[in-house]
Amino acid sequence: MERRPLRGQGHRGAADPGRGDPPGGALNELPRTGFEVELLAPRGASRLDLAVELARRCGGRVVRRFHVDTESSATPGVRAFWHLTPAFDVVDGTGTHRCSLVDDTTIVADLDGAAPARPGWFRVLSDDPRLLRLVQRYADPAEGIGSVLAPVAAVFGAQVVEVAGVHRLDDTAGATIALAAPLPGGRERPCELVTPPFTDRHAEHLEDLLEPARDLGFSVPREAAVHVNLDAEGFRDVARFRQVVEFFAARDDLHRRFRTNPHCRRLGPLPDELVDLVGRDWPDWESLRAAAARTPVTKYADVDVTRVLGLRPGPDVLEVRLLPGSVDGVAIVRQAAQLWGSLCPAGRSTR
Repeated sequence: MERRPLRGQGHRGAADPGRGDPPGGALNELPRTGFEVELLAPRGASRLDLAVELARRCGGRVVRRFHVDTESSATPGVRAFWHLTPAFDVVDGTGTHRCSLVDDTTIVADLDGAAPARPGWFRVLSDDPRLLRLVQRYADPAEGIGSVLAPVAAVFGAQVVEVAGVHRLDDTAGATIALAAPLPGGRERPCELVTPPFTDRHAEHLEDLLEPARDLGFSVPREAAVHVNLDAEGFRDVARFRQVVEFFAARDDLHRRFRTNPHCRRLGPLPDELVDLVGRDWPDWESLRAAAARTPVTKYADVDVTRVLGLRPGPDVLEVRLLPGSVDGVAIVRQAAQLWGSLCPAGRSTR
């Protein structure tokens, strides 16, 4: 297939790429970097449609799986539910993972709350993340709502009971293990596109994924953000970690500079305790890391340092979360390069 020219502006919903070139002057100066881009499918479509189109264009296939996340609870005494929702990995003809398409519970403003549930789409809920991980291990995401909990029921020697369209699994003592319920109408539309880390040609690789999204009418939702994932290891250094914390402590300036979406949810400042800590003298990284790990750091900040500090499982990354939503790969990479130029001045590298 002939490649269309890369375009740096003009797409519907694209973020302003910023003034001029990033420090260093080139889009290809980013290190190993992954991206998470929050999109919205048009009415009547879903993230599965994008997965199928991406697989078609790369001669690959779509692999169904479950995505784990949380949602607020209206049940007295239950603060939140953990849930599994339909997710899709795109694998090319060589077996290489191209991207994942998952739900994002922060995307709500553009959805029709009165929309009926889409047939075949459901979620599995539990108030205990340990039980949900057990369900994820045994349940087949290709199964339907009526059969998805059957393997888990067999483990507990219990039966799944349907009440008003909700399939409930209790253990033999009557304690609820999990529920399988129709996905609320419209929740098939939010689509967080998660890439593997790119080592070169970042804009080209990202455009390979976003151009089909634009062609299908995917847009930028009201609450959208772009997350940039950088290798954590390069920031496990007293001076580099101090630089990161002090850089993101200037929150108002950064939000103006990068035009952070004011409607984006799950952002926030770094703890004051952490900002104070990094200004002290530290003999080595482990001493600073141990002290920083005792501060109330959280994933839901403008920058997520929890994995740099070894506090959360998952990809070993520093996650920058404050870039505005966009469906333009060149604009996204240009802002990421501006960010990198500030975090890693010329002559220093974490490659």
